[in-house]
Amino acid sequence: MSSTAITWAVAKRSLMLIPRMPSTFFPSLIMPVFLTISFSGAFSGIVELPGFPADTSLSWFIPMTTIQGAAFAGITTGMGVARDFESGFYDRFLASPASRTSLLGGPLLAATFRGLLPVILLLAITLITGTDIPGGPLGVVSLMLAATGVSLIGGAWSTGVALRSKSLQAVPLIQAGLFIGFFLSTAQMPIHLLTGWLHTVARFNPMTNILQLARQGYLGDVTWSTTWPGLVALAGAAVGLIYFAHRGMRKVIP
Repeated sequence: MSSTAITWAVAKRSLMLIPRMPSTFFPSLIMPVFLTISFSGAFSGIVELPGFPADTSLSWFIPMTTIQGAAFAGITTGMGVARDFESGFYDRFLASPASRTSLLGGPLLAATFRGLLPVILLLAITLITGTDIPGGPLGVVSLMLAATGVSLIGGAWSTGVALRSKSLQAVPLIQAGLFIGFFLSTAQMPIHLLTGWLHTVARFNPMTNILQLARQGYLGDVTWSTTWPGLVALAGAAVGLIYFAHRGMRKVIP
């Protein structure tokens, strides 16, 4: 089999685990819905702040929870790798003639597909709640681009950790890394309303630009000036974390 065929076969196996083991994936769908309801309700008055860029709290929080859901959908692929290590199944992959690049590419490809499911769900909530998307179709495209990029990043991060730990005990570390990345950014507040050290951290946090890419269609027109920083942040994080996962794959032994 070609490397492409092997990559797709490994990705297909990962995707087939969603209906077979729904308990491992459904939390990444339930969590963004829960956070959307919680944040938009508890922080509904946030739009009254001077200079706040959204007219409704849903316009501000739906893109954020979509991205967060996509990230956690992506890390479920790494959790699957860790589970295969614990069961001994992954040793069969490593002992097979398949290239290490194919074995790594499969989970990462599956992660991008998994990241689309939270997007579809949150777009449905957007329609149900009547939340406006001033950016139109381009706003939806930018949200989907940000979500699939973040799911790839989450998949690379979790797979890299799984290849080193070979255990599901590393899941808290994987999740903590994502939570830190999100909540030290503009997840809940625009950067010009942040103060102190949090403003400084959020300014240099790549997730700030990724959230800007995802939110722009909900806040106004889609422009290149609010698109390219997010694309650069996605590309940089993806390259760095895929390299991190690749080094883990090169060093792992049956």
